Amino acid sequence: MSEVLEILKYTVPALVVFITAYFILKSMLDKEVQKHRIEIVMNNQKIITPIRLQAYERLSLFLERIALESLIMRTQQPKMTVGQLQSRLISSIRTEFDHNLSQQVYVSVAAWGVIKNAKENLIQMINAMAGKMDTSAPAMDLSKALLEQVMQMDVSPTKEALTFLKKEISGIF
Repeated sequence: MSEVLEILKYTVPALVVFITAYFILKSMLDKEVQKHRIEIVMNNQKIITPIRLQAYERLSLFLERIALESLIMRTQQPKMTVGQLQSRLISSIRTEFDHNLSQQVYVSVAAWGVIKNAKENLIQMINAMAGKMDTSAPAMDLSKALLEQVMQMDVSPTKEALTFLKKEISGIF
């Protein structure tokens, strides 16, 4: 019996030291792993943040470019007909949209949805207004009608989308 007590005298303190060392080392290693993960996230943020900002900038520029006021000014030419202007406006909107398609990766799903809705609403507006007119009428008639419709709106689709982007970007940064 005394031999068992003698063995326990040495093994119990050794076990206590071993268990204590194990938990201390485990805690230290867990903290190191967590610290490493935080460093990885921070490094990713340094890379992704400028890219995301650039995406928001490009989408803002897209919205400004497809705003009817600027789109008509860039697109309309003398002696165009309603049908030609309608085709050109829609083509310009789709081209601009296709050019910025990759930006959806860097913005929220909601922001991308608002961008798509603004594009679709503009196309619908152009088609609806052009559908009420003779396609061989002067393009100036369509331009005037579209601009009048935009002025009657509380907020145009592009301004609404731009406001949404601004709110979202201010919430992120």
